[in-house]
Amino acid sequence: MNAELLNKINQEVQNGGFGAICTVIDESGSTPRSRGASMWVRPDGTIAGTIGGGLIEYEAIQQALGLMKSGEASRLWHKSLTAADGMVCGGKASVFIEVVGLGDELVIFGAGHVGRATAELGAFAGFRVTVWDERPEFANDERIPWARNVVCPIDKIYENGVKLHSRSYVVIMTRGHALDAEAVRVTEGQPGAYYGMIGSRSKIAAVRAKLLAEGVSAAHLDRIYQPIGLPIKAETPNEIAVSIMSEIIAVKYGADVKRLRGETAAR
Repeated sequence: MNAELLNKINQEVQNGGFGAICTVIDESGSTPRSRGASMWVRPDGTIAGTIGGGLIEYEAIQQALGLMKSGEASRLWHKSLTAADGMVCGGKASVFIEVVGLGDELVIFGAGHVGRATAELGAFAGFRVTVWDERPEFANDERIPWARNVVCPIDKIYENGVKLHSRSYVVIMTRGHALDAEAVRVTEGQPGAYYGMIGSRSKIAAVRAKLLAEGVSAAHLDRIYQPIGLPIKAETPNEIAVSIMSEIIAVKYGADVKRLRGETAAR
């Protein structure tokens, strides 16, 4: 891999991005590029670098996109260039595809007391943490040094570096009911391993009714753990953060969360 491509990948990952590196590790016959050729594939299908263009590159991109969605870390892909594909050169190539930058990520909507405590505990537990708030005096590196802080209007989050993926754990705890509802709305259709929203049962019921009336799907609402966190009678922001992170870790490792929440716990 050349230094320019390596620097580009490093910069994008350091800024919170992720993607898949495709590297030709073996080739025979007539192939577009030789061993060592590399390409960076982003989640939107755009690329940097090349492994030769044409069909082999197109199919490698599709393999990389599928790998990122699957949650797997890597795969070895083999391609034979045959007449059936309109390729009469008869070459063969093996491409190693590895996802980079796609780790467990905790995305917190709301940088209040509980959001700050959850960010600290999430970072301690090994999650890469992103905290969003529209208030710069709350979401900043001095107040929350354990996270990448994003400050912008909530409808601009994806333009400002928030990226949700199969290993995103999303916590909604903004400064008010209306903003919580907006956070739910803007995450509809997005991937994620976990979604949870803080609040009393009455607040959650009101938010759910409002969103259903506005056309948000029941499927999206049903995947949100609500009220958020395991029922440990937490009271302080730090204790609530422990409750939230305990539930997230339970989901991550496939524990019986329904039993942990209690048979009558709502979701």
